[in-house]
Amino acid sequence: MTTTGEEHTTGRGGPWWWTRWRSAVLDVGLAAASAVECAFEGIHFARDAGIPLAAGIVFGVLAGSALLFRRKWPIAVVLVAIAITPAQMGYLMGIVGLYTLAASELPRRIIASLAGMSLVGMLIVMFVRVRQDMARGDLDLGDWFVPFAAITTAIGMTAPPLLLGLYVGARRRLMESLRERADSLERELQLLAERAEERAEWARNEERTRIARDMHDVVAHRVSLMVVHAAALQAVARKDPEKAVRNAVLVGDMGRQALTELREMLGVLRSGEGSRRPEPAVPLAAVGVAAAVAASRFADDGEGPCLEELDELIGQSAAAGMVVDLSVEGDVRLYAAEVEETAYRVVQEALTNVHKHAAGAKTHVRLAHRVSEIAMQVENESPPEVSSASSARLPSGGNGLVGMKERVTALGGVFVSGPTDAGGYRVSAVIPA
Repeated sequence: MTTTGEEHTTGRGGPWWWTRWRSAVLDVGLAAASAVECAFEGIHFARDAGIPLAAGIVFGVLAGSALLFRRKWPIAVVLVAIAITPAQMGYLMGIVGLYTLAASELPRRIIASLAGMSLVGMLIVMFVRVRQDMARGDLDLGDWFVPFAAITTAIGMTAPPLLLGLYVGARRRLMESLRERADSLERELQLLAERAEERAEWARNEERTRIARDMHDVVAHRVSLMVVHAAALQAVARKDPEKAVRNAVLVGDMGRQALTELREMLGVLRSGEGSRRPEPAVPLAAVGVAAAVAASRFADDGEGPCLEELDELIGQSAAAGMVVDLSVEGDVRLYAAEVEETAYRVVQEALTNVHKHAAGAKTHVRLAHRVSEIAMQVENESPPEVSSASSARLPSGGNGLVGMKERVTALGGVFVSGPTDAGGYRVSAVIPA
């Protein structure tokens, strides 16, 4: 912003200290008009002072040309106008100088001081001039007219440019403040949009991870048992047809259970599509909300597994040839749906890992109901060197332990896993109740 309160809206496009060529042309025109005015008034000043006319004209031109610097040095212009007021010249420069000074960003005390000096100077000069005119006989209106003419003229030449300059300066500052606030608001909105995009991307990634974890928990255990039973079926098909039939029935039952759980999960994910089918796209900010709604709906409908189903889960592993020992400590009670589902999934994934990596090993499942938490531990012994199920060669994606840890830590629990000294493997988790 310049000293007159003008804003650099288009950058520095003018010469020297002017921001625009239009401002430069205006100031040059005003300076030329002031120089001409002061030149004519310099003639009368030269005659009254008894100096050559040329000196008075040159003095007037130089003094009036000071208006050219009104934007650069408004205080100097006003001081020059006050200084040449006794010579009865520079009226245009005084008016424009006061306007520029009042519209500038200078402190109000400086503006008030210079305006007061200009008012007093104009009052004294006009008082003397009107009194001289009445003494010469040019005016014959009475003694009351001298102070009246001096006061009204001084106020008329000082107050209007001062008030207009104050108004213009205040308006410019207000517009600048509003423009800065608008720019700041635009930057804040852009920053909020970027943050919303980041949160939406984070929500999408979290939802992908959650879906992948749920799909892994649902599919891996069932399919692992199906593969184990299929391998056993292949081994005993000719030797023991009755056992082969039982294994085939188990494979079919597990496959149907896996398909049922997958349909339930996909149904939850697709349940919100029918009501919003006409919309071409889903807002980014709604991704996280949709994920939370889908997860909560899945839990509220009672479709998720609970701790009461652990006996069935262990029975399925036992039917696949695994020796599983379940022990429960403490008083059995109900927990939140997400706590029971997480505990169930931890045991399920741990048993799945035993099927994959330690087929035939004896496994101990311990569940402890404590005052403010529930603890579970799945530990398998060292697997036998030769196992009929080892030929199944179950693949492993390496995401089971990661998924279990994510589930437990999301509820504020602690998850620990690692090999034991006896050559087995232990998975432990504690979840706040």
